[in-house]
Amino acid sequence: MLVLAAPGGTAGVAEEIAAVVRLDNPQIEVRLTSVTDLADALPAGRDAVVVPLLTWDDPVVMAEIGKAIAASGSGAVATEALGPHPLLAEALHIRLAERGLARADRVRLLNVSSPVDAVILGTVGGERAVHAVQATAVLLASRLTLPVVAASLDSEPGVAVAAQRLRAAGAERLAVAPCLIGHEAPAEIVESAAAGIRAGHAQPLGAHSAVAELVARAYGSQLAT
Repeated sequence: MLVLAAPGGTAGVAEEIAAVVRLDNPQIEVRLTSVTDLADALPAGRDAVVVPLLTWDDPVVMAEIGKAIAASGSGAVATEALGPHPLLAEALHIRLAERGLARADRVRLLNVSSPVDAVILGTVGGERAVHAVQATAVLLASRLTLPVVAASLDSEPGVAVAAQRLRAAGAERLAVAPCLIGHEAPAEIVESAAAGIRAGHAQPLGAHSAVAELVARAYGSQLAT
């Protein structure tokens, strides 16, 4: 069994991701649950692979998952978060392109020219989250051939400080790319941060096909070990 563990509720984007994973992997039993309800969702005595719907290994959420598995009495194991990974950078690139904040070669999905000078990779979870997504920022920068700086959307120093530094270095046109699946924070947090620095912003990753593929890869890697 593949169990998707979502921080917060399971409605909306988490349901959409589960539906894509089921469609792409009909041979796998896929169950969706919130982290809060995870212990009850794991049948005792049965093996399962728990995949957290996170872009980084949030220690608070991962600890909750570990406690839930222990309390369930099941044979479940948890994978790491979905990022960093080149597929995550690809999905971020596409989300930027959908908003006209990047352009991409249709075959190689690499930036061929850009309407912005730099990108701020927004995350939630404070400085620990910013440090954790640095590798994703490097992967995205290599795709865009632009500076990409990670910054916090929910703590200081945050997006405003990152924007100030980038503009001081000569990058006037900025964009915010949320390194979020969508359920980690209110939608307005991205809009507010982008408006505060006079920048455009991409949508969260949501049920992008790359997210579903990363879920399946995490599951497969755990089975292989």
